[in-house]
Amino acid sequence: MAELERPPLSLDRWALFADSAHRLLAGLVAGGAALGWLEPPSREEIMCLVGDVLRGVRSGDASFHVAYSGDRMVGLGYWQRYERPTHQPHADLEKVAVDPEFHGRGIGRALAEALIGDAREAGIEVLTLDARGDNASALRLYGSLGFEEYGRLPDFVAVGERRYDKVLCMLDLRR
Repeated sequence: MAELERPPLSLDRWALFADSAHRLLAGLVAGGAALGWLEPPSREEIMCLVGDVLRGVRSGDASFHVAYSGDRMVGLGYWQRYERPTHQPHADLEKVAVDPEFHGRGIGRALAEALIGDAREAGIEVLTLDARGDNASALRLYGSLGFEEYGRLPDFVAVGERRYDKVLCMLDLRR
């Protein structure tokens, strides 16, 4: 099993962390993972993304967890609080990504459970997410964690000529 950690907030370790996140996410996208990019994201794009999420972590408006096997980053996940003032009691689980070599080992579940726990501690009322309709394993995982589908946008996600449903899910943490 991989070890979960929070990302470093100190600048001396941050660049190495962002490079590892870039390698993981770019590799997943190159392999066809449904993470929102058509082409592998650039290092600069991931550095900006990680920086934005970590600023949110510092302010209490985000959570970020990472899974390592030894020194190798094998998974990551984060949520961010909605920015719109009327939506701020809620957050969106934006990414849970695991290296395919480590699928089936409970890493995605451990990341999602840690993020859900942080959302509860932060007072998040509703945690939302969306997933591509053909991502059956992710939808099964989220369903097993209590997320409920509340909507579906048919053929909304465009990958070249292919179209996939966008499945909208929520976990009501007020219960």
